[in-house]
Amino acid sequence: MYRLLSIELEKTWKNRASRILTLSYFVILSFIALIASIKFNIGSFELHFAQMGIFNFPFIWHFNTYIAAILKFFLAIVIVSMMANEYSYGTLKQNLIDGMSKKEFVLSKFLTVILFALTSTVFVFIMSLILGYSFSSYTELGIVFSDLEYLLAYFVKLVGFFSFCLFLGVLVKRSAFAIGFLFVWFLLEKIAYLTLKFDIFNRDPRVDQVYTFMPLESMSNIIVEPFTRLSAIKSLQSAVGENSIKDYSVHFSSIIIVLVWTAIFIFLSYEIIKKRDL
Repeated sequence: MYRLLSIELEKTWKNRASRILTLSYFVILSFIALIASIKFNIGSFELHFAQMGIFNFPFIWHFNTYIAAILKFFLAIVIVSMMANEYSYGTLKQNLIDGMSKKEFVLSKFLTVILFALTSTVFVFIMSLILGYSFSSYTELGIVFSDLEYLLAYFVKLVGFFSFCLFLGVLVKRSAFAIGFLFVWFLLEKIAYLTLKFDIFNRDPRVDQVYTFMPLESMSNIIVEPFTRLSAIKSLQSAVGENSIKDYSVHFSSIIIVLVWTAIFIFLSYEIIKKRDL
């Protein structure tokens, strides 16, 4: 496996665009720390994000993984380009001529997906520890290392999303079309949901239950938005008479759904490459 991974990393690093996008991703990811310095003055009211508790343990695990997941599209472009370049530069055919099997080829891509997701997760973990110990009001070990399931959810979310991007790269062959197809798929999921929910089944709640099994929606649901957990937002909701109860926890069922989609995408990628005339 080390040999397969080293081959893929060498290909990625030698590609200038992929190298720049990968480095830019981690640089921009570190900009989450700049949120701590943002202040808004509205009349006599001052809004300072760091003082709102967004970097308090254990909330920081939820907040940082949610924000970091938004930036995953940088690495998604790298994943799609990585596959598209195999067709453009003929390296896929050359790898097969050199003795690599199609199964090993797909495995090398999947190992790269896992490495990208793992590296990003470790990066977020270290950054969250630094920010947490710098700004958190609670630094007891029991509090610091609670809610770490958000890191697991973040890792699974990235692996699932990158596997989807890898599948699109295999299917479409061109990075621009693959990214476009990803956007089209997102729109199709939303349109299908709205059509079924409001036109066909007349707001039937079972539509929401089925919709959670869709690929992009299942990845989105694995980490729900953290903002309404903040005490300032809760106070504002109470002031306007809105006291909704929301479940912010990471559910094992959500992780399983994403892992199943991951397996499906990798299997389909292998089936396409196995049957395609290269």
